[in-house]
Amino acid sequence: MGRRLCFEALAGIPEIRPGDALAPLIVAALAENRSELGSDSIVVVAQKIVSKSEGRFAWLDEVVPSVKAQELARITGKDARLVELTLSESTRVLRAVPGVLIVRHRLGYVMANAGIDLSNVPEEAGRERALLLPLDPDASAAGLREALYLATGQQVGVIVSDSFGRPWRNGVVNVALGSAGIPALIDRRGDTDRHGRRLQITQTAFADAVAAGAAVVMGEGDEGMPVVIASGFIPAAPETDCRALVRPIDTDLFQ
Repeated sequence: MGRRLCFEALAGIPEIRPGDALAPLIVAALAENRSELGSDSIVVVAQKIVSKSEGRFAWLDEVVPSVKAQELARITGKDARLVELTLSESTRVLRAVPGVLIVRHRLGYVMANAGIDLSNVPEEAGRERALLLPLDPDASAAGLREALYLATGQQVGVIVSDSFGRPWRNGVVNVALGSAGIPALIDRRGDTDRHGRRLQITQTAFADAVAAGAAVVMGEGDEGMPVVIASGFIPAAPETDCRALVRPIDTDLFQ
């Protein structure tokens, strides 16, 4: 029997402010779009709206760049205040060249600028703000999953997604920063292929694959659709959150 996974971006999600509860807004958007959640649904939410609801803002006029931030700003050509915020969210600078600052985020992600962004972040009272990643994306996903269950009675999966660049490849692809209720990583080692050969290294990043598919309908610009409902297929595998997707430093060959 074949498999089918459908992606639907929800229109009608308003600008999110600190303290906004996402579950009621998603439920209202579901009604507006004449859609509904099922037991095979995965709700993919953009990191930005999670961070906004959790108040993960930093006022740029309050940031005082350190000597290291100023040095990296000269190398990269970036705003020294954003570099300082990047350093505050990171454990190590991996690459700094003109236009590029790659770091290891405090949560283990290797990414540009520690995920700190100004796009789709409106000014407040004429002051510029930067948006940081959630403190704990897996906890954010679990909290939203529980709230959606209380509102709808459906035990859905939840993914908090963000766009990443990739080594050796142009373009960005959505990946999962946090998840709940799904197998983020599926370990196929020990299974056999169609010819009876035992799989030695195969692990499937299911949460990343769903996040990438959701980005196709979510968009990266002014589409204003930061919530996607993926429905039709959840693998029968043990639940794991997105911490399983972060490669341990001692096995990272590209530091």
